[in-house]
Amino acid sequence: MSIDVQMVINSDVRYISYLRDNSYWYKYLNRSDEALKGFMDEVKDKYEMKTSDKINRLFDNINMFGAFLEALK
Repeated sequence: MSIDVQMVINSDVRYISYLRDNSYWYKYLNRSDEALKGFMDEVKDKYEMKTSDKINRLFDNINMFGAFLEALK
């Protein structure tokens, strides 16, 4: 695994945790640096780190707050 890939993985605790849980990624990351993008996408899907996931959480929180205010009336 190249130094660049190792630095990217070590920069985020979620990457390290996911790599430990799904060790088959070691093989792909050792063979090709281009596998890093696929790895990062899979981690984002798993931990819901994509922009659309963040927006959905924001709307859920707004709806919950609105329901709480309605209950107080």
